[in-house]
Amino acid sequence: MVKVTVYSTRVCPYCRMAEKLLDKKGVAYDKIMIDEQPEQRAHMERLSGRKTVPQIFVNSTHIGGFTDLAALDRAGKLDTLLARA
Repeated sequence: MVKVTVYSTRVCPYCRMAEKLLDKKGVAYDKIMIDEQPEQRAHMERLSGRKTVPQIFVNSTHIGGFTDLAALDRAGKLDTLLARA
C-alpha cells in the first residue's frame, strides 16, 4: 500500500494544487500542516532539505513540491510511481 505524505500550510496555493492532483489520481494522503504543528517544519526540512511547501513524499521517496509532482504526472511517471509503491 502506498503512503503519500504532503507537508502543507493553510495559505499555500501550490499545496492546494498538489492535493487536487492527488485527489484526481484517487490517492489517499496524510497532510501535515506545518503552520499548525510548527515542530513538524523542522522535521520536514531535515527529510527534504527544503524550507518551502508543499513537500511531497511517496513512501520514503522525496518527490519535491507541486511542480515536481506535476512534472512527473506530465511525463507519465506518477502513475507508475504510485503503482510501484
